[in-house]
Amino acid sequence: MRLTRARLLLALALCLSVPARAESIRVLVQSSPLAGFQFYAGSALWDEMKAGDPLVLVREPDNSHDAGAVRVEWRGRKLGYLPRRENRAVSAEMDRGSRVEARIARLDRHRDPWKRILVDVFVVL
Repeated sequence: MRLTRARLLLALALCLSVPARAESIRVLVQSSPLAGFQFYAGSALWDEMKAGDPLVLVREPDNSHDAGAVRVEWRGRKLGYLPRRENRAVSAEMDRGSRVEARIARLDRHRDPWKRILVDVFVVL
């Protein structure tokens, strides 16, 4: 619900202030840590990644651990997942066919793998 309400309110506000020539509007709907960093390619790719890099979100409705799973990839390599407790609205938007994008918001060499990568998620209007 949070995603849908935010999307609607921002779309209405932005429609009044964005020039007609704009091709699309990206609305930030979520910032989340990356789950599973320590289990996938993140460590091997760390030195190549930078804040602002685009990420690909891939819906995994048949994931046996989480029916709302959203995989996070960087340049075709699996980095991890959006956290289970935060993926419901994003997976619902993806299931509706909404255009959803992501980027690396922050990288931090923190000891806790949950605090190493922050992912920004956008809905494109």
